[in-house]
Amino acid sequence: MRFVPRSLFSRLVLVLLTVLVIAQFVSLAIHLHERGELLSQASGRQAAQRISDIVRLLDSLAPEERRRIVQVFSAPPIAISLDQPALAAVGQDADAAARALLFEAMLRRFLGDDRPVAVKVTEAPAGPLKSPVKVGLKGPGMHGGWSPPWAAMHGVSDAGLSFVAQVRLRDGALVTFDARQREQTVSWPYRLLLSLAVLLAAVVAVSLVAVRWATRPLNALADAADELGRDIHRPPLPEQGPEEVSRAARAFNTMQARLAGYIRDRTRVLAAMSHDLKTPVTRLRLRAELLEDPQVRAKFTKDLDEMESMVGATLDFLRGQESGEPVQPVDVMALLESLQADMAEMGGPVTIGGGARAPYPGRPQALKRCLANLLENAVKYGKSARVIVDDGDDRLDIRIQDEGPGLPPSELEKVFEPFYRVEGSRSRETGGTGLGLTIAKSIAEGHGGRLVLQNRAEGGLEARLTLPRSVPTTA
Repeated sequence: MRFVPRSLFSRLVLVLLTVLVIAQFVSLAIHLHERGELLSQASGRQAAQRISDIVRLLDSLAPEERRRIVQVFSAPPIAISLDQPALAAVGQDADAAARALLFEAMLRRFLGDDRPVAVKVTEAPAGPLKSPVKVGLKGPGMHGGWSPPWAAMHGVSDAGLSFVAQVRLRDGALVTFDARQREQTVSWPYRLLLSLAVLLAAVVAVSLVAVRWATRPLNALADAADELGRDIHRPPLPEQGPEEVSRAARAFNTMQARLAGYIRDRTRVLAAMSHDLKTPVTRLRLRAELLEDPQVRAKFTKDLDEMESMVGATLDFLRGQESGEPVQPVDVMALLESLQADMAEMGGPVTIGGGARAPYPGRPQALKRCLANLLENAVKYGKSARVIVDDGDDRLDIRIQDEGPGLPPSELEKVFEPFYRVEGSRSRETGGTGLGLTIAKSIAEGHGGRLVLQNRAEGGLEARLTLPRSVPTTA
């Protein structure tokens, strides 16, 4: 299966072309066979008509005149002889015997009487004839070899079939005819081949258009399914076309509406819960201030700060999923420099290398939140961050490296899960809610890109953000 095309369009075209080519070859073979049979019968009919005419003429002549007339009429494609012995009754193959019987029947019909007639059909070889006596037709049952008189004059013998007929004249004389069916009568029919080629090209062109027309809705459905992962609120598919296509589009639109409703309800509930949690957190903070024990008050305040941070991060995460921010050109270097200044104020050193050759078409606030989360992680767990920007024709790569301890290989994917925390260096003692990387990855995928983490060989962790140069135009 390694040579089978992967796309449905290519497979349908391959099947159609294979069937068409096989059908054309079969049709050509049948046509050539029937054409050969018809030409053979037509050639035999003409030869039988001419032989009957010559026999009637020879019947009316005296024996002395016959030889002179025979020399006149013995010319391609029929050779005539008055000196050959009778044909021996030697068996022939089935095809030759059938041709001989058909030729004999035609000859008797043209002669119109019951005079003795014997017919043999053999293959006449092609090539130069060295001797007019020993080289030529050597059919079964013939004594020695007999070459037609005109063969010596032309020096060649046409390959094909040789109809050797012997007819007894009314005075008992035996006349032998050698009628050759030339090779030209079974040559390739170039006009037929040209018409078949034109027909094949026309059918192939129509098939390509038809297959493209039939598979276009499937391509649209695949594109819609791929875009659905980035934008759940994309416009619905048009429910038109053939019944199967319209049913598939209707089912897809129903699925999209249900998913959008499910996500909307879930987001609304979680947002309401996160928002409502702010009120009891505020009340607890006020009550904590009334505690007399400073240590207990500090512990309460720390827990409340962590809860408030989690609520805020959850709201940011949900707002990111429901963002309606439009796409516009973003100066990536200016965005990184502003984040660098913000991190410097908080004591986080950030260096920037490389550059973007052109503005990136994206959502500014979403990209800022994504890069800010990555830089905060790098500074928080790696003490510093180094940003490397590599701009290509089709994608923009932004690598953020830190000098921290890195992550176990088994944790490189898990850290993108919501609220997932890594024990040890990335624990609650260092702060954070476990949603920063989740939000960053969601934003990257919303732009059609991807975010991956990998440990550096020299130590530390690298977050690689890859963004395509074309992104969805809707949120």
